[in-house]
Amino acid sequence: MMTQLLSQLLPILVLLPLLVFLTSLIPSEKKENWLSGIAFTGIALQAMFLLAFLIIWIIQGAKPLIIEEINLYRSNDYAFLVDLYFDWNAAIFLFTGTFITLLIVRYSAYYMHLEPGYKRFFNTLLFFNLGFTLTVLSGNFETLFIGWEFLGISSFLLVAFYRERYLPVRNAVRVFSVYRIGDIGILLAMWASHHLWHENITFFKLNHYELVHHQLSEHSLIGLGISFCLLVAAAAKSAQWPFSSWLPRAMEGPTPSSAIFYGSLSVHFGVFLLLRTFPFWEHQILARWVIGGIGVISAISGFAISNVQTTIKTRIAYASVAQIGIMFVEVALGLNALALFHFMGNAFLRSYQLLVSPSVVSYMIRDQLYHYQEKPAQVLPEWRKKLDATLYTLSVQEWGLEHFLNRIVFSPLKKLGHQLDFLTKRNVLLYFIPAYAAACVLYIFRASLWTEVREVLPEIFAGIGLLMVLKAFSERQSPRLSWMLVLMNHGWVALAVSFNEEFDWHHTLFYLSGFVPAGLIGYWLLHQLLEKERSFFNLNGYYGHAREYPQLAFLFLLCSLGLMGFPITYSFVGEDLLFSHIHSRQFVLAFFASSSFVLGGIALVRVYARLFLGPNIKKNHETALKSS
Repeated sequence: MMTQLLSQLLPILVLLPLLVFLTSLIPSEKKENWLSGIAFTGIALQAMFLLAFLIIWIIQGAKPLIIEEINLYRSNDYAFLVDLYFDWNAAIFLFTGTFITLLIVRYSAYYMHLEPGYKRFFNTLLFFNLGFTLTVLSGNFETLFIGWEFLGISSFLLVAFYRERYLPVRNAVRVFSVYRIGDIGILLAMWASHHLWHENITFFKLNHYELVHHQLSEHSLIGLGISFCLLVAAAAKSAQWPFSSWLPRAMEGPTPSSAIFYGSLSVHFGVFLLLRTFPFWEHQILARWVIGGIGVISAISGFAISNVQTTIKTRIAYASVAQIGIMFVEVALGLNALALFHFMGNAFLRSYQLLVSPSVVSYMIRDQLYHYQEKPAQVLPEWRKKLDATLYTLSVQEWGLEHFLNRIVFSPLKKLGHQLDFLTKRNVLLYFIPAYAAACVLYIFRASLWTEVREVLPEIFAGIGLLMVLKAFSERQSPRLSWMLVLMNHGWVALAVSFNEEFDWHHTLFYLSGFVPAGLIGYWLLHQLLEKERSFFNLNGYYGHAREYPQLAFLFLLCSLGLMGFPITYSFVGEDLLFSHIHSRQFVLAFFASSSFVLGGIALVRVYARLFLGPNIKKNHETALKSS
């Protein structure tokens, strides 16, 4: 009876952060006491409710709780279900996160006093708390991805909090780009799991050994592919090799946000993803070796790089990378309880270190000034000197991680995009819109097409959409062209999947129901900005127009989120619906579709950042230096 009551109370753990976030939108910017009071009171109530919930849950035997089938959309053979799941993983992550958030909110009330953007900071912090709670309590991949997206956009907004400066905005786009690259892994894992289980598999069902073992024994390659996709997402989120270089760049935000995001909570979500899906891949020896190997490489490189850093924030960041690498090894070895305990210790330690870092720097400078002592010279053998010099040089260069990531991911994408410079606005209107109309005619008469032609058309159409996104990703001249290409990509992807027999035109309309309005409104907002400024905009620099047009910037951000499939429109459900109708043999189509979603999101955020963030192009006011 008490277990049933706890299951009924479980949604309150999500509804409380949502209510606190919505309430924080009401006070004005000048009401600092109201804003900090709402945030602190709301998180305190959440903490007290969680503490009482945990005590009763433990007394009742700490049995896993699950709420199934909160239905957002259902058709004949598809349903989008929001599931909540509470076990020891969720309990420890949620307790640690709520307690640290409460401390950060209290600290921020004084730290951010009289800071421009005080309300924006607390709104974003509470939005992060909502995404954190939803991700931790998610009961399936669909629910987890909703919270995962919340974390991504709140990370971008907090890193770019000092939006009138160059480096915070540039690094925010970088962080968001790496996050989105990791999202390819989540999307492909969701798609493959649909076909492996023929349902929206819940994390609760993954704990049934017989069910998982039976499926993986018959589809071992699919299972291994899902495991590697999850590893890519986890490594990107937790700044593990080869994605480690983004973490110190994220420290451009305010110290409280650095403490809660990149010291304690958000950076550990890769570990949480591995823990949550551990029953799925625990018997895949190759996956465990790869996870452990990446953890070892990250731990060694993070430790070496942290010892040569010249700033305290970057030193803490790479020290955290090293500790999370050890957690990856612990999870790979099956030491889940140790990994959870390690997470708690590292989260509290890094939060404390980052919050006191300004005082520590001041103290150490004063201590060196008055108590400096030269270290005694050491006589080392020649091989030791060469080894130390090599490791030092390698660590100062951060083991070439950023160069490596640019070389294998971003530079090839940009080069490929620059090969598509023929995709001008004129050529798109003259050739690709008629081509899309012809493709629609082929869809109408698809029954009369040869089977071989009908089977290859989805990959061709999705490939055309991906080419448009690649051009939007590399476009540096026309923001309107970049925006239009991302919008057209959704049309090509929807048409590609429409050739699969289960995806009818009702599903196509549902999929496009959020993308098309967001795209058209966003294009109109771009036109309004050009009309107001009466000047030509390219994407080679930052213009900082959020200073002059804050409402326009906010509306454009909402349209960007809508066009990238962020969970503010039903198109997010439409994305999952589309992927569920991609056949298991259509791996190329699934890869093209997921890549176009991810790269399209990066292109849209880049347009938003360059037009509205960064140093304002007009020099009639104080402007931050590039190196500030």
